[in-house]
Amino acid sequence: MTRTARIDRETSESKVLVELDLDGTGRADISTGVGFYDHMLNALAKHALLDLHVNTVGDLEIDAHHTVEDTAIGIGQALKEALGDKRGIRRFGDATVPLDEALVHCTVDLSGRPYCVHTGEPEGQVYAIIGGDYAGSLTQHVFETLAFNAAICIHIRVLSGRDPHHIVEAQFKAFARALRAAAELDPRQPGIPSTKGAL
Repeated sequence: MTRTARIDRETSESKVLVELDLDGTGRADISTGVGFYDHMLNALAKHALLDLHVNTVGDLEIDAHHTVEDTAIGIGQALKEALGDKRGIRRFGDATVPLDEALVHCTVDLSGRPYCVHTGEPEGQVYAIIGGDYAGSLTQHVFETLAFNAAICIHIRVLSGRDPHHIVEAQFKAFARALRAAAELDPRQPGIPSTKGAL
């Protein structure tokens, strides 16, 4: 079974190419023009053990919003396609990840139902500008966009943190580890892990 996907998406605001392999080794080739976001997507690939190729050309002369959002749409769509009917997966994943003073807990359910609960960022995090062009407010938007386009449930709780960079990075790493666990194949579960028989 090959769990791969390719998404090629173009609008008046961006052109996005995503290639994803759920059963990869963490290899990443990321270029969005937003340096800090590239760093986060590299961390996502590394810690989820995804092979992830992303090439985005967006309207950065306006700001980073469209580029970041449209890339998340592409990655979400690729996750949904690569998961297929979700036969044999563990379905649920859970991770708590520290990064120095920051601590983040994430739970993922590859449920087929899009939902995102995102809580705990310190006051002022949404106004932080990281790396010159990544607004702190984009982080929640990325996870909401991933959840909607991949049709998965994501709960993220920031338990502690002071440095804006660490707070975001711990979220991406916690999501990556939870996603890795949820998407992993379970040798004891050859069918679809749902009483409904479908996810």
